[in-house]
Amino acid sequence: LILLVPRVLSQVQLQESGPELIKSSQTLSLTCAGSGYSITSDYGRNWIRQAPGKGLEQMGCMYYNGDTYYSPSIKSHTSICRDTPKNQFSLQLSSVPTEDTAMCYLARNTVRG
Repeated sequence: LILLVPRVLSQVQLQESGPELIKSSQTLSLTCAGSGYSITSDYGRNWIRQAPGKGLEQMGCMYYNGDTYYSPSIKSHTSICRDTPKNQFSLQLSSVPTEDTAMCYLARNTVRG
């Protein structure tokens, strides 16, 4: 008999919040709050979206030092920020067109910098 027991390396938990549906030209605000880790750790956090039937697309990234990168295609109407005391990241997309339907994710970089 072989028993495999999964190891838990950390108790990292994420809680997302934001609307599921907005009207065209409204601002979309998404927040992801974490526990069990610090948002100022040595890794960046990426906001990623996936439109139905399409691959993953990076919207932007906030690095551990607070610097940001935005995808050129949506840079003009995207904002990423963090609230260190609340240990959360936020994404805002303004003037979202009706056809811009996608699932959004927050992911941690696997390498530093």
